[in-house]
Amino acid sequence: MPRRPDHVGINALFLEPGRSAGTETYLRGLVPALAREFPATRLSVVTTRKGAAALVDDGWTDFCSIVQLPCDEGERGRRMWAEQVAYPVLGARRGWDLLHSLASVGPVRTRTPTVVSVHDVAFFHHRTFGLATTLAMRAIVARAARRAAAIVAVSATGRDDIVATLGLPAERILVVHNGAGRPPDVAPLAEDELRRRRALDRGTRVVLCVAAVRPHKNQELLVRALAELPGDVVVVLAGHPEPYAEELAALAGRLGVADRLRIAGYVDDAEMEALWRLAACAAFPTLGEGFGLPVVEALARGVPVACSDIPVLREVAASLPSYFDPHDPEAAARAIATAIERPRDEPAALEQARHFTWEAAAHGTFEAYECALA
Repeated sequence: MPRRPDHVGINALFLEPGRSAGTETYLRGLVPALAREFPATRLSVVTTRKGAAALVDDGWTDFCSIVQLPCDEGERGRRMWAEQVAYPVLGARRGWDLLHSLASVGPVRTRTPTVVSVHDVAFFHHRTFGLATTLAMRAIVARAARRAAAIVAVSATGRDDIVATLGLPAERILVVHNGAGRPPDVAPLAEDELRRRRALDRGTRVVLCVAAVRPHKNQELLVRALAELPGDVVVVLAGHPEPYAEELAALAGRLGVADRLRIAGYVDDAEMEALWRLAACAAFPTLGEGFGLPVVEALARGVPVACSDIPVLREVAASLPSYFDPHDPEAAARAIATAIERPRDEPAALEQARHFTWEAAAHGTFEAYECALA
């Protein structure tokens, strides 16, 4: 009989509410599902000052303990100390059975068994962060994964990439698919207000890309494809902007499509749902992913999808999207044009999205806990 953990410490020191993108979606989907599915196991979420305040405001103390450490995302030294020193010491002092790090990085040395969710290793292969951050991430992720008692990969493709990149045995890695992102249960912003806020005329057809604005997300391809699309098509980039956004704006100016590109930055849940409703299609030109949450979120909302023809998106979306070579702007434009003409709410798309639930993710994660304690 596998040993079940009585108390799990959960590392959410990455949390900067509203800006943590996919890892925040993972936290907010997985932890409440763990609490619902395994009520006998206590959960303690270790997070930042801002993260603790947000989770307390959202009622998380109803189903878990919130532990605040004196750091916030962006305070690199404090974050490193919290993750590598304070978090593992808490585990030993409070008698937690294991520590689960949700965002690929975790403590390198600890007496308590660890589980690490490694979402992807794209930063080993593609330009993603600045040089210093990239080198630090590579070192910490590799060491934390090698020392972990168990690793969670969010796709089979991601598992294979972790094995190939980090040289880890596949049997130490459990594949646990994400749920279908955040549920569409927030009242959307009024369409007129959305159009006013983003300068979207009534005749505009919106191509929506939901992703942090980073080089490996490859939004440059959409800017180049925009020049090949009809004049009533506008691309909206919804996601935390980084310096790459300035490159995209400059490129749009050179190509003469600046008036048809909206770099929206972070948008709140109400505006996000309004954008999903307005979108003629969703487009994802990414070069590498661990799972591809926005693709599944689009399918769950019945939005037609055009996306990169890469193995992980084939894994989660099957044959439903219009696929394109992520290095070919003309192919992307053709795929987007095809997706725009497809009807919304196709039954096969909605059914595909139903394959991914946070309840199933909770059960797979709990299996990883049991493996770590075996």
